[in-house]
Amino acid sequence: MPSLSAAALWYLLAVNLAALCVFGLDKRRARRDEWRIPEKTLFLLALAGGSIGALAGMRIFHHKTRKWYFRFGIPAILALQLLAALWLSGALPLP
Repeated sequence: MPSLSAAALWYLLAVNLAALCVFGLDKRRARRDEWRIPEKTLFLLALAGGSIGALAGMRIFHHKTRKWYFRFGIPAILALQLLAALWLSGALPLP
């Protein structure tokens, strides 16, 4: 049975890959004028730990980069997740 940290890494890898793919899929659907993936779903993937994949998807596919709430929201989620990870690991002692 994998350790918790190994399972967490596999989870993060999967959710970030999913976020990257979903951003790419939504961009493809946007170009084809097809049914789109709701913006709420894109944000939920980022909140679920896929913020790096979401940010990569925005950059690679040039998707959602004009919308201020994605341009600032996804990096803000990533920053908060990094701070939380540092705090949980004990590398960032908070009062």
